[in-house]
Amino acid sequence: MTVSDLVRMEENYVRHVELLGFEKRLFPSQHYVYMLMVKWSDLSEKLIYRTYPAFHTLHKSLKEMFPIEAGQIERKDRIIPKLPAPRWLDSQKSTETRQSTLSEYCSSLINLPPHISRCKHLTSFFKVRPEDENPPAPNTLKRNENFVQSRELARGNASEISGPIILDTYRVIADFEKTSKHEINLHTGDTVEIVEKNQNGWWFCQCESKRGWVPASYLEPLDTPEESEDAEPNYEGELHVTIRAYKAEQGDEISLELGETIEVIHKLLDGWWVVRKGDETGHFPSMFLQKAGKKEIYEAERLNLQRQKPPPRRSSISNAKSIHKKARQRISQDTYRRNSRRYLQQKGSHRTENRNLKNAPKSPLRERKNQDNIPEQSGSNSESEPKKEAPIIPPRPSAELIMERCSDRTRKRVSIHKSEIKT
Repeated sequence: MTVSDLVRMEENYVRHVELLGFEKRLFPSQHYVYMLMVKWSDLSEKLIYRTYPAFHTLHKSLKEMFPIEAGQIERKDRIIPKLPAPRWLDSQKSTETRQSTLSEYCSSLINLPPHISRCKHLTSFFKVRPEDENPPAPNTLKRNENFVQSRELARGNASEISGPIILDTYRVIADFEKTSKHEINLHTGDTVEIVEKNQNGWWFCQCESKRGWVPASYLEPLDTPEESEDAEPNYEGELHVTIRAYKAEQGDEISLELGETIEVIHKLLDGWWVVRKGDETGHFPSMFLQKAGKKEIYEAERLNLQRQKPPPRRSSISNAKSIHKKARQRISQDTYRRNSRRYLQQKGSHRTENRNLKNAPKSPLRERKNQDNIPEQSGSNSESEPKKEAPIIPPRPSAELIMERCSDRTRKRVSIHKSEIKT
């Protein structure tokens, strides 16, 4: 399609665009779309849904198609309205505040000279698309959230419209007073949006116009007290080395010195991981741990930790006020130790069985496998991968047993064959 085709004026053109509100959608990922009632010259009215990045793409196309009216030749000739670029990180607050800007932009577009306001490219943007009328239904259990300005609208499930990154929203369970310029003060009941979830338990948040680090232990999800992103325990363990000593302050924590090698068995989002040292388990600050590796890495991480402190534990917050009736479920250290012992015992018994099978004398049936041209297992396998034994071959039945169990037809043929041999 050429530029002249796009610029060509359409017979049915947009007379008015009314921004009704916006909708939070959950498919294919969380994003926001604006709800627009488009009134056409043939007196029809159509409801459409568009993202802010889609509007900005339209805006850039119009500037390329009409460089004079966009002020690219002479700034004084600009009549195409301005539209701020979309933010990389979007939120409900920014989506809401942008409504007036977008409403003014649409109104200005429609009132431009006919060669722009009625061009095919602009009218195509406001036409109803299949996803506006029949959006796919990815999940009927989670409904979209409507934020309507001028009228009540009901809407089905989300359509597959791409959008900016949406931040998770959490609620503050207790007052938090910052201790450095990089943190922010929070009050019970505040809602914050998470920009980054660091595994050390300090999360970078934005609360209205403020941005800074806060402990994850002071936050809770809005839907449930449980943190859905918490990983399951891994009792096999992952080797880490302590790059800073820590002395336990609570009963379910563990004291470790600098340079000790331990196994991490549960990584929790609050930054306090459960580690295992021998038969002992306990919570330990993840920011004081580094994956087992080169010594230079440990030294670099130690320098970074000189002025850092671990986040407070949830159990140390005395005035926590959750909106959920059920408290967050935590695994006790007794359970961690019991499951660890069980796992290690099963793992040890499995190794013993493999070792016994390897050293066990061969049975007569196993000894005859090479006589029947069954190849031995290759010696290139590692000890960690037990050899797969060849299937045991049963002894060949005797001729009398075969004749006893075969069919009459087979028995008759065998007797005829024997008689022919004798003759």
